[in-house]
Amino acid sequence: MHPSGKKIAFFRRLPMLALTALLAFGTIVPAFANSADFVRRLWPDAQAQGVSRTAFDAAFAGYSFSPKIMELTRKQPEFSQTVQQYVDRRVTDAQAGKGRAMRSEWNQTLTGAQQRYGVQPEIVLAIWGMETNFGGFMGGENTIHALATLVEGGYRADFFKRELLTALRIISDGNVSPANMVGSWAGAMGHTQFMPSSFMAYAVDYNGDGRKDIWNSIPDALGSTANYLKSFGWRPGETWGYEIKLPAGFNFAAARQLERAPLSQWQAMGITRVSGKPFPRQSDVARIYMPAGAAGPSFLLLHNFDVIKRYNNSDSYALAVGHLADRIIGGGQFAAPWPSGDYALSKDQRAQVQSLLARAGYDVGSPDGVIGPKTRAAVMAFQNRAGVVADGHVSGRLLDMLKR
Repeated sequence: MHPSGKKIAFFRRLPMLALTALLAFGTIVPAFANSADFVRRLWPDAQAQGVSRTAFDAAFAGYSFSPKIMELTRKQPEFSQTVQQYVDRRVTDAQAGKGRAMRSEWNQTLTGAQQRYGVQPEIVLAIWGMETNFGGFMGGENTIHALATLVEGGYRADFFKRELLTALRIISDGNVSPANMVGSWAGAMGHTQFMPSSFMAYAVDYNGDGRKDIWNSIPDALGSTANYLKSFGWRPGETWGYEIKLPAGFNFAAARQLERAPLSQWQAMGITRVSGKPFPRQSDVARIYMPAGAAGPSFLLLHNFDVIKRYNNSDSYALAVGHLADRIIGGGQFAAPWPSGDYALSKDQRAQVQSLLARAGYDVGSPDGVIGPKTRAAVMAFQNRAGVVADGHVSGRLLDMLKR
């Protein structure tokens, strides 16, 4: 579960002296005089949150500002993957097989969690597999020390300070020892990578031992994940979506304008399931998703897909979770093949697409790298003129075509 919200520029948070040193020497400089000063100033806020002095001191034992953590904040390049690359790297035969083995091993817990929270076992398993490879790697960072470094270094300081204070409260409440509270550099923790605020709101003591322990108790971790999804409106017994087949001559422009509609309306446009089976509930509302345009797999996405996105607000992530879940219960690969030779675009490249369209006489507004309705309409108009399927899909293949 990844921290949300817009990134705040690291440099704006640094005192001028520290910023000058950073620019001069290319090193990470903390925003406080030293770590002891930072910890001392933090105590009153922690105390106000109900953190005991004993827990606070234990959590900060051996703490020092970590340049390694700060470097990780700067190693988030604008890196693009196609949806195919994202899914193929995470949903494999081996991962599905491991999920089936875990389903057998933890069947009693998963069945109980489904009865209590209404979330199918394969969905919980898929999230577990996506987040930590079924507990194979939960992150190697001391959560308190990592979060403290982010705050001390001025990286999204307000957000991470709230998470840090919440993490201290989790320790103070006796759920986990400071040494066992480990996770990612950004504070995501345990088997299914809860941020501290999510832990506080949604973690459960599923095994009834008096502690909510998502690090060492797999039942607590799986139960907490099911509770999280339930809390955001998971609909029991319903799936995340369907892979679909589009009819010849499909009206892509009408589909994009329609956005969300009942399955009966999509079916009236000639859409069917690739399995050939009927849609179970015609009244379910869905949106169409064509991650590779008309040349690749297409989907109708249901309400539960958006619930999965509350875990990680990414269509690619939610599609991978849904697909892995289907593979765990015996489903196969997507029926439609992915197109070859395509690649994802960076924001600058998307702006280049807009600029090239504008140069060719299409109205895209101001090129900003954000693909909205104007850009889609322009892309479709260009595709029609070029004699290719006018699906409005923006990707590397489109950019190459525009360049030619």
